[in-house]
Amino acid sequence: MPAGQVEQDFGPQTAPEVTLNTSVGPITVELYYKHAPKACQNFLELARRGYYDGVPFHRIITDFMIQGGDPTGTGRGGQSVFGSKFEDEITRDLKHTGAGVLSMANSGPNTNGSQFFITLGPTPWLDGKHTIFGRVCRGMGNVGKLGCVKVDKNDRPVGGEIKIISASADNCGIKWY
Repeated sequence: MPAGQVEQDFGPQTAPEVTLNTSVGPITVELYYKHAPKACQNFLELARRGYYDGVPFHRIITDFMIQGGDPTGTGRGGQSVFGSKFEDEITRDLKHTGAGVLSMANSGPNTNGSQFFITLGPTPWLDGKHTIFGRVCRGMGNVGKLGCVKVDKNDRPVGGEIKIISASADNCGIKWY
């Protein structure tokens, strides 16, 4: 985070959170469990079980998004906590309006697994195509750092491993599944 800039505090925790301890620092996301209960359950449980530990961010596109969640690092792997792909939970209430939106990556309708992305700016063309299930509530400076990583012609990070070192989950005492 630039000198003199203060991390925004959103007050006391009122929703489940997952913290991704990345190679550039922690990123904490608040989960929209009321809007996307299945996607939130999947992400929280995968984090809790250590599934994301050591997993790289395999795709980074400046001013667009950072993508991770595939243990193979290819962008073609990963499995949901349910064992198979699961359905989209798209709502008109949530939109890709700016940086920090957490969404499921997919290969078409109802193909959600373990992969996710965090937006680096507004991406309205993704509305209605990807399940939005949270937002970054702490660590936006680290999201920005990831968005500036040098990549090759295939949008893969170069010059060192950019990854999730570990992930932790806190359901804030809320049970929705």
